[in-house]
Amino acid sequence: MSNLSSTVKLLRKQYKLTQEELSLKSGVGLRFVRDLEQGKKTLCLGKVNQLLDFFNYEMTPTPKVNDHHTPIIND
Repeated sequence: MSNLSSTVKLLRKQYKLTQEELSLKSGVGLRFVRDLEQGKKTLCLGKVNQLLDFFNYEMTPTPKVNDHHTPIIND
């Protein structure tokens, strides 16, 4: 499970919301909430931000853990 999916699931449970309630209150579809919590790799970033905004959270770029890959930049 990804950090995003586990964070959303934890927040939802802390606020004692079902997936259905979170869907209605945040304005995203139930299928989207389920996909996100199950760690689906391809999600609409706008909807992710919409759901996170409900909890007063936002997406931020973060380096990968244990990834020593250096990007290749072609000039």
